Amino acid sequence: MLETALAEARAGLAEGGIPVGAALFAADGTLLGRGRNRRVQDDDPSMHAETAAFRAAGRQRDYRSTIMVTTLSPCLYCSGLVRQFNIGALVVGDAVTFGGGHAWLAHHGVAVTVLDDPRCIEMMASFVAEQPELWNEDIGVTE
Repeated sequence: MLETALAEARAGLAEGGIPVGAALFAADGTLLGRGRNRRVQDDDPSMHAETAAFRAAGRQRDYRSTIMVTTLSPCLYCSGLVRQFNIGALVVGDAVTFGGGHAWLAHHGVAVTVLDDPRCIEMMASFVAEQPELWNEDIGVTE
C-alpha cells in the first residue's frame, strides 16, 4: 500500500510540488483513491495528499473499515479529515521529518502504524533542506 502513496509523492515532486502522497484503501486492500499534495501545482492550499486521495475515492457508505496510507504523518488539517470521517486505520511512511497528528489520531481510536520507511524519510528530509521556504509556507504547528 505504501508503494501507491510513494508513487504519488514522487509524481508531486516531479511536478514541482511538495512530495507527500496518500491513498485510501478498503479493508481488503482494494484501492479506493490516490492523490498527492497539489497545493503548489493547483494554487490551492487545501489540496493536501490525504484530501486528494479522499476526494478521489468518492463517497463511501462507511469509512471505519478504510485505511489511509500517507508518506508523511498527517498535518492537523488532514488528521481532522481522518477523524471527521471515522477512517479506522492510518499507515504513516515518515513520522521522523514531521510529527504530524498521528499520535492524536491513535488517542482517538484510529489504528496507527508508523513505518518510518527510509525512502519516505529521505525524500521529505531532502525536500525540506532544499526548499525550506516552501515547506514552511503552510505546514503550521502540530500542537
